[in-house]
Amino acid sequence: MIARDNAANYTSVMEAVITNQVHIGNVIRNAIVFNFRNSLGGAVVTDNLLQTVSRLFALLDERQVEYLLVGGIALLQYIEGRNTQDIDLIMAVSSLEELPEIRIIEQNQDFARGQFNELQIDLLLTRNPLFDKVRRDYATTRQFVEQAIPCATVEGLLLLKMYALPSLYRQGSFARVGIYENDIATLMQLYQPDLKPLFTELSQHLGATDLKAVREIVAEIEQRIARFRQKSDQNK
Repeated sequence: MIARDNAANYTSVMEAVITNQVHIGNVIRNAIVFNFRNSLGGAVVTDNLLQTVSRLFALLDERQVEYLLVGGIALLQYIEGRNTQDIDLIMAVSSLEELPEIRIIEQNQDFARGQFNELQIDLLLTRNPLFDKVRRDYATTRQFVEQAIPCATVEGLLLLKMYALPSLYRQGSFARVGIYENDIATLMQLYQPDLKPLFTELSQHLGATDLKAVREIVAEIEQRIARFRQKSDQNK
């Protein structure tokens, strides 16, 4: 019965999200325009941003590049209200050779940052085994205003968010920790995914200490969700 209720809840949430297709160009343009920090630096040019976003995904298709949309834009396929100024993609390093139009600004073993005209692109490289796993096994196709795009599933996004948390804590990035934990909590509350296989997967990519820390964070989130549901039921 619980499994059936969870499936029904998942379906109803997805139907509500799908009816409002995400316009990637508008999301990024609005995030840039209404970012107070950007206004301090003077005029922000966003006139061509819609065309740039459309051209990027058309180019990826033309070059037959294997990629997966993740990050804030992908999250907007599942939850409302997420704000982001860039596009996050999982991609192989070899694919960058097929895309000389993307100017690489910085790069390390697992990540790269590129610029496509005025659009910032953050790349998660498939040299990282977990990123490659998500691209291969936690992918679906979602319809955006621009076009249909390969996009991470709820479980794929949760894997990436949970994997990143220990590093963010070590960096002392309190604001980003808050964003990531809120993303995890919202996905868990809305979709009630089975977390056991996700922790099994994470155990292959995180050390014992980091994995224990992530489990503790998720347990705290589960307690918050339980309190929320209890209060909601009381107010009905």
